[in-house]
Amino acid sequence: MHKRQFLTAAGAGLLLAACGQDKPAFKGVDITGADYAKGWSLPDQHGQVRTLQDFAGKVVIVFFGYTQCPDVCPTSMQELAEVKRLLGADGDKLQGVFITLDPERDTAELLAPYMANFDASFVALRPTAEQLAVLAKDFKIYYKKVDGKTPTSYTMDHSAGSYSFDPKGHVRLFNRYGSGAAALAADVKLLLQGV
Repeated sequence: MHKRQFLTAAGAGLLLAACGQDKPAFKGVDITGADYAKGWSLPDQHGQVRTLQDFAGKVVIVFFGYTQCPDVCPTSMQELAEVKRLLGADGDKLQGVFITLDPERDTAELLAPYMANFDASFVALRPTAEQLAVLAKDFKIYYKKVDGKTPTSYTMDHSAGSYSFDPKGHVRLFNRYGSGAAALAADVKLLLQGV
């Protein structure tokens, strides 16, 4: 092998090795650099307007749901509370954010005790119907009202995953529903390490 061929092969080998090391081993879907899910400015369950910047320095996990959801929403929020517990001393560096897809029924008075059932530090955001439409488009979230037997007994079909933002406020991961608290906690630890 000529010296030039050897150097080219060695250089290609180094490049391939470097490429393999660039990607962290996230359990969730890595969407680093995504040009969507930019943030929000919405009132929380206490009437205070909150933005993504309010939680700088924390990993923020955002879930879209509604309080009368029979299964996916409470399961996801309980899982998020378990992630906080699994983080131990770093639990205070995790911020859970629930954005209601049902602002018609999910009043602030209903959202406050709902969030307290999971973790007192989690916030629930309540957009107007117009804000929700814009937000759902920006976050690529599907939602649709499904009529029930009475005008107030409807349900909501909706996307079931969540988004993780790193401590600098950049969207990094899409977390599939049912991934489990251990997988989510592992990803939060990586994000807290600055990966």
